[in-house]
Amino acid sequence: MKDQLTALEAAAARAAAEANGELDLQQVRVRFLGKKGELTAIMKMMGALPAEQRPIVGALANEVKDRLEGLFNDRLESLRAAELQRRLAAERVDVTLPGRRLRQGSKHPVTQVTEEIVTIFASLGFGVAEGPEVEHDFYNFEALNIPRDHPARDMQDTFYVSEDVVLRTHTSPVQVRTMLKQAPPVRVVAPGTVYRRDSDITHSPMFHQIEGFLVDRHVTFGDLKGILTTFINEYFGAGTGVRFRPSFFPFTEPSAEVDIQCVICGGDGCRVCKNSGWLEILGSGMIDPEVFRAVGYDPEVYTGFAFGMGIERIAMLKYGVNDLRLFYENDLRFLRQF
Repeated sequence: MKDQLTALEAAAARAAAEANGELDLQQVRVRFLGKKGELTAIMKMMGALPAEQRPIVGALANEVKDRLEGLFNDRLESLRAAELQRRLAAERVDVTLPGRRLRQGSKHPVTQVTEEIVTIFASLGFGVAEGPEVEHDFYNFEALNIPRDHPARDMQDTFYVSEDVVLRTHTSPVQVRTMLKQAPPVRVVAPGTVYRRDSDITHSPMFHQIEGFLVDRHVTFGDLKGILTTFINEYFGAGTGVRFRPSFFPFTEPSAEVDIQCVICGGDGCRVCKNSGWLEILGSGMIDPEVFRAVGYDPEVYTGFAFGMGIERIAMLKYGVNDLRLFYENDLRFLRQF
């Protein structure tokens, strides 16, 4: 049995030396020193020895066990040190290399266009107002001369939260809320998010508009044309052609669509402008007297105009984007261009 213990110790030492990692070494430890290991099996045979030999063999077995425990612990430390050196070599950082510059973020193109538009109108004396996106029917429709049976409601493709609560379909409710809180003169632009049930390459169920309106004594359609022409020439470049076409909006009378000379072809005619040389960018008109009555303004004393434009529409024209959905797909390849 002494020879068996000596042979076991030698075999365990060889196996430990050949172990390639902590897991291999643990398996070697279990093989020799585990509860069902080879040393335990030898010690179970001690009962067959004469009584006078058992203490001698038992003491030898304990010595072998202690030496193997020390051997395994030393080998474990050696393996861990080797692994650390390997990782240090593999993960070494050359501190003399130049640093990697972090990409600098920028504002979303829709945000950039919004701020540019607001800055131009601020230079013309307009303040900025905001309102809720979940809106009462009264502010979104009725106060804007769109009663419940008005056919213009079908044009809005409205998301209804309840019978009297909607996701606002335009930023015009801000006009009503502002006039209810403030006596004339009023000169305000109202940028914000709006919602309609529409989705294709030029429409989105959620998009952005900017409303503008001015109310005072003796405001004329000529003032509206002057303000919008100044804005267009400031934003799209001096000398950009502008034209007003008769249109209809329930909350303005008279109403007009505003076109600009195509910024793609310079008015020569192209696919974008359908060979007309003109691009529609916004709607406008003189505020209807019924809207003034709804907010408590005297239409015999005050007049005013209002206009509204889709911010994505302006961004598409400015940057030559042909699919509105690109603004919302969060593709970094697209956004990094701005």
